[in-house]
Amino acid sequence: MKSTKNIEIKLIFIAVAVLFLWFLAAPIIMLLLKSFQDDTGRIWLHYMEVFTTKGFWQAVGNSFQAAGSSAVVTTILAFVLAYTVNYTNLPRILKKVIRGGAVLPMLLPTITYGFAIIYSFGKQGLVTRLLGRQLFDIYGYGGLLLGYVVYTLPVSFLLIQNTMNYIDKKFMIVSRVMGDKGVKTFGITVLRPLLGTLAASLVQCFFLAFTDFGIPASVGGQYEVVASVLYDEMLGSLPNFNNGAVVAMVMLVPSVVSILLLHYLERYNVQYNKISLVENFKNRLRDGVFGVFSGAVMLMIVILFAVVFIVPFVREWPYEMAFTLDHVKDVFQDGELSGVFRNSLFVAIMTAVAGSLVAYGAALITARSKLTAKTKNVVEGIALVTNTVPGMVIGIGFMLMFSGTSLQNTFLLIIVCNVVHYFSTPYLMMKNSLQKMNGSWETTAMLMGDSWLKTIFRVVTPNALPTILEVFSYYFVNAMVTVSAVIFIAGAKTMVVTTKIKELQHFAKFNEIFVLSLCILFTNLIAKGIFRVIASCRKAGSQDFKTEGAKKKRIAAGVAAGMLICAAGVFVFGLNGGSGSSEKVIIYSNADDEAVDAIKGALDDNGYKGKYIFQTFGTSELGGKLLAEGKNVEADLVTMSSFYLDSAQEQNQMFEKLTFEAQTLSETPDFYRPITSQEGAIIVNTEVMKEENLPMPKSIRDLADPVYAGQISVTDIKSSSTAWLLIQALVEEYGEDEAKDILTDIYKNAGPHIEDSGSGPLKKVRSGEVAVGFGLRHQVAADKEDGLPVDYVDPTEGNFSLTESVAVVDKKEDTNPLAMEMAECIVKNGREQLQKTYPNALYVGETTDKSNESEYPRVFSEPLTAELLERHQELSESCK
Repeated sequence: MKSTKNIEIKLIFIAVAVLFLWFLAAPIIMLLLKSFQDDTGRIWLHYMEVFTTKGFWQAVGNSFQAAGSSAVVTTILAFVLAYTVNYTNLPRILKKVIRGGAVLPMLLPTITYGFAIIYSFGKQGLVTRLLGRQLFDIYGYGGLLLGYVVYTLPVSFLLIQNTMNYIDKKFMIVSRVMGDKGVKTFGITVLRPLLGTLAASLVQCFFLAFTDFGIPASVGGQYEVVASVLYDEMLGSLPNFNNGAVVAMVMLVPSVVSILLLHYLERYNVQYNKISLVENFKNRLRDGVFGVFSGAVMLMIVILFAVVFIVPFVREWPYEMAFTLDHVKDVFQDGELSGVFRNSLFVAIMTAVAGSLVAYGAALITARSKLTAKTKNVVEGIALVTNTVPGMVIGIGFMLMFSGTSLQNTFLLIIVCNVVHYFSTPYLMMKNSLQKMNGSWETTAMLMGDSWLKTIFRVVTPNALPTILEVFSYYFVNAMVTVSAVIFIAGAKTMVVTTKIKELQHFAKFNEIFVLSLCILFTNLIAKGIFRVIASCRKAGSQDFKTEGAKKKRIAAGVAAGMLICAAGVFVFGLNGGSGSSEKVIIYSNADDEAVDAIKGALDDNGYKGKYIFQTFGTSELGGKLLAEGKNVEADLVTMSSFYLDSAQEQNQMFEKLTFEAQTLSETPDFYRPITSQEGAIIVNTEVMKEENLPMPKSIRDLADPVYAGQISVTDIKSSSTAWLLIQALVEEYGEDEAKDILTDIYKNAGPHIEDSGSGPLKKVRSGEVAVGFGLRHQVAADKEDGLPVDYVDPTEGNFSLTESVAVVDKKEDTNPLAMEMAECIVKNGREQLQKTYPNALYVGETTDKSNESEYPRVFSEPLTAELLERHQELSESCK
């Protein structure tokens, strides 16, 4: 019997060990090797490049400052909230409100926090409009601090609250009887047992903030943090995966320190043999102070997220405040968005199923087995590592390791990524629960002739059901809100809501973003409610163990069987990459809405309706995927900035020679044909211009005038090709030396409003955050036509342009023959509609519509190549 028991638990251990060896250790090792990879043999080359890059160590310092200060603030706030719940005599309903409000932020994706801050505390934000003045500058340290505190508060509160539940309050009475004063009693009976947990909270909150990039992407401004540097290196306008691997390794340094600290802090945990039920001392002053303080924290959370419930129901924030349901209807009527939501729901359920099984199996190893201490320490080590490895690092490792395999762009890969990323907390929850159970159950069952596995299934699992439901809930919620890891591995058929929100950010579609965020919030609330009801029913229905024993076994059997069936479904459904026929042409595009509509219209009107899947990305994200995945990319057809296609072809030789004729006005390679020409222009908010009494700029050089200080938004060429149009105009008109001087002053005027996204300046101008920006001319023209108070100015230096082109991915025998037909259809049947938005003529026989033509169309004197972009990036960095 002993041998059978050992075999069963050893098999579980092997399965858990292999899972984390292949899906955690291997990707991190690959990243490590990537950081040293160099054709010249200089293994430290990329480390030297990163470490000597201007601003890198400043970004690291900023990360430590923002993350460290937010960790301290969060831990203090969480302690006050937990103390209010456990040590005051406030009404029970208020304590429930505090508990619910403290964990509310974890039900929303972190990328939404930044948008909520902008729409609450920005120049045109809800709070600003109500108070008549802006309370603080939301871009930079202040915005990050607020975002990080709200983001990490639920984790800190749950840690401290859970420990406080197990503090024996009878020692407070003993301390008072012995004559100790209130402060000393507080220190001995409350703070002392919490020391380990408070320190763990500081470590956890610091690390969560240190590795988050969703909040900096929205309100970071020029207060650059290391997570933004990693994103720019991996998915910037010129991705450098070797340097990105170096930054990832740097981000792992705090992980190692965190692991050591958390291991050390375990010795400070205090355990009580028995918890006494003692009523709190009556103290109205204490209750009043902590009640007011906790109420203020709850009010801040409500104020911050109120806009998420308001903006989607306003016709056009902040200019037309009439109530409408149009934005909500548009989302639910959009088949693509509803499909993405279904994907998220599927991924969340499957993650919860698979994650619960893995966490339960791992906890059985450490809490209910007789395996050696070394074996158990392996599982403990895995839990510590997954607790501190950034999701971005895991996602990038997955992207590099599984490119070209059957796992690429599948639901299975996303689910495994989530299971690995969030393993630590569910494992600890299960372990603590199993350790509290009677340790003699297995021995008794063995004497009665039952096997170890049968005992686990019939006795241990029914008693562990409440915790299993908690673990299921934890995995479900986190799978719904995560973005940091999955953004690197989601494909056209496996796109989830949070990655879609990141994509919508590039197109400044904040109504859709908030509606999708509400969908996530309500889904998580409903799910948690269902789990709570099930747990309550199970608890109420099992008061008499003897009477309900059979029922508990049936419940346990049903839960286990359901988990196994769903886990099997993961493999069947996930390996196929989700719904949709594999015969459909997958189109990847960085095109704007107008171009996407024109392309889809051309395909649908010419017999290709229902024969393709269209997936849009931000320019840098798509560029990163093309360079990283090459011919292994999921797409069959790509529409993308031409210079990116040139770079991807040069590096990966991944595109087919086009088989159709289409004569262009300028020479183009044989593997792509242009479909749009996008021009840059100055953007203005006419209302803000009047309010601030600002002169209307006529040239880009005018933007260097100090009169525009704090009122300008431009893009960063490191992460957006839109900025290249501005720099081309300056360099071509004034030469590099004078262009540097002008650009330096423009950056000084922009301050925190140098954006990563090409639509960032338009977003700032549209919302009234700034008066002037530089962006894409056609986007402003569309907003102007929609009645928004925005306009564009054609700069006298010229409206320089970038083309986007269509190319067919060469997949040899796996190439979809319809891809070449669709490419021809887009070029020959889509151009008429495309020219209504992008007027420049590109093909022989076309003419530019004079009514829509820019005033100063120009083309840069040198070919637009990756090398030229890199040179202009260096020029830009020297101006900051």
